[in-house]
Amino acid sequence: MDHIEGSTKAAGLRFAVVVPRFNHFVTHRRQAGALEALATAGAAGADVTVIKVPGAFEIAFAARQAAETRHFDAVICLGCLIRGATPHFEFIASAAAHGITDAASATGVPITFGILTTNSAEEALERAGSRSANKGWEAAMAAIEMATVQKVLRRIHPAGIQV
Repeated sequence: MDHIEGSTKAAGLRFAVVVPRFNHFVTHRRQAGALEALATAGAAGADVTVIKVPGAFEIAFAARQAAETRHFDAVICLGCLIRGATPHFEFIASAAAHGITDAASATGVPITFGILTTNSAEEALERAGSRSANKGWEAAMAAIEMATVQKVLRRIHPAGIQV
């Protein structure tokens, strides 16, 4: 039986981090968590590109564009949606999730879903703490693992995934 598992070593890998400006009081903390995780895992600063977008709806578009460049080994999507009094929350959350899934499938590049969907600002801030209490850290570590899994799979089948 074969066993393939990713690594938590990011040296030599390139990452895009897509972060919206909306709900900055949370997203800037999540960005800091992701960047700290990447640095701790050995990613060089020059191998990380932060892409700022207006809000969560625009994350998927930017992630797909970044993946299509073939410059990045993985794309990390961060964001924060806080439930309000209208159904807008559900529409944006659904569009972001489907868009990110579609982007990863279409490009063959690992794209992690680090968009918080919370009921309150307090819940969002609880998920923007330090290290593993920061969902930005978690999304970055998942991106590292998926990028390294993909490298192993491509060694097994050098033609890779046809997109």
